[in-house]
Amino acid sequence: MALFSQDALNPGVRKREVFGWAMYDFANSGYTTVVITAVFAAYFVSGIAGNAEWATFAWTAALSISYAVVMLTMPTLGAYADLRGAKKRVLAIVTACCVLSTAALAFAKPGAVALAMVLVIVSNIFYSYGESLTAAFLPELARPESLGKVSGWGWSFGYFGGMLALGICIAYVVWAQGRQIPAAEFVPVTMLVTAVLYGTASLFTFRLLRERAVPAARAGREGGFAASLQQLKRTFAEARRYRDFMWLLGCIVAYQGGVAVAISLAAIYAQTVMGFQPQETMVLVFVLNLAAAGGAFAWGYLQDRVGHKIALGSTLVGWIVTCVVAALSATKGQFWVAAAIAGTCMGSSQSAGRALAGVFAPPAQLAEFYGLWSFATRLSSIIGPLTYGAITWATGGNQRIAIVSTAVLFAVGLGLLTKVDVARGRAAALAPSAP
Repeated sequence: MALFSQDALNPGVRKREVFGWAMYDFANSGYTTVVITAVFAAYFVSGIAGNAEWATFAWTAALSISYAVVMLTMPTLGAYADLRGAKKRVLAIVTACCVLSTAALAFAKPGAVALAMVLVIVSNIFYSYGESLTAAFLPELARPESLGKVSGWGWSFGYFGGMLALGICIAYVVWAQGRQIPAAEFVPVTMLVTAVLYGTASLFTFRLLRERAVPAARAGREGGFAASLQQLKRTFAEARRYRDFMWLLGCIVAYQGGVAVAISLAAIYAQTVMGFQPQETMVLVFVLNLAAAGGAFAWGYLQDRVGHKIALGSTLVGWIVTCVVAALSATKGQFWVAAAIAGTCMGSSQSAGRALAGVFAPPAQLAEFYGLWSFATRLSSIIGPLTYGAITWATGGNQRIAIVSTAVLFAVGLGLLTKVDVARGRAAALAPSAP
């Protein structure tokens, strides 16, 4: 099929391997959709924390702690995976840990705020590790001129995984509510469903995806993490030659902060501000994922045609419009318009950023550079939601003011993107490393 041309792939890469790689996006999307966005986030605020004034802030604090841990550890873990040629092995370990901790969320009952926060922190740390490691396979699979479309294939396919998990959960929740089963009993079941789908779908990845990296000679001489830290130190010492990658990281810190708000707080905003019922919220997130899948797929082809910078910049403009429309929405119908725009921009902006990071990553340091990409996305995930939560708390629960402040993050990201020179950044990635 022309849409999935073999010409987009590197020599020796088969389509079935790309399918296996994309299945990881399919597998882990259920976690973000059900746990972080649609079900557990709202249940944490209303059910576990009892709608306390500090509930939204506690949720954003838990996410921020997990992202802080990822920021401090993922670049070194990525360097370790590169030096050991072990991206796939490390990915298998972190996936198992995320699946188990997601299933354990079923034990978080009303009032168990501390337990819920600990399990969210742990599961989100391992989810983030997996997201970064699977992204590092992208430049090994796709030709440089096709990074956008191949990234879009995986990211769009991933949303269907999220929709499958959410669709099953919606059906179960509607059935449970029809039998007067309380949320304290049906939400734990949705956590188990999400964990099972995550673990099962990821098996395709570990069966089909090849590990092409080979261990570096110095990894054996210097030891595991000691060599990793030395490699990371070298990379930061050479940061000037990778200045376009650094500008991109700054851009990502800004705009991904806004995306993180949409992912982690959309359900809370819909229910507390717009008056959505739980089943309406889940349908909203389902449709948002459908729009995101289409956006990621279409923008991947647009990105390779018009250029990474223009494609990413256009999505940031769309995000600014989304924030303004959401803040001004007085009816559910108007909020649906904002959600549709957000969905399209969500998939396309995240996929475009992942592909552009691949353009700037030296071939021998893929996991390390994607570890730095993960550092930026997790820093943004602290700045965005925590700022949103703090503004909401400080204004007595006024989330409209908080959503307007989110538009500023996208504007800053757009400004930083203008500093990026794609051709110069790619040349730096392909230049020989300093001894």
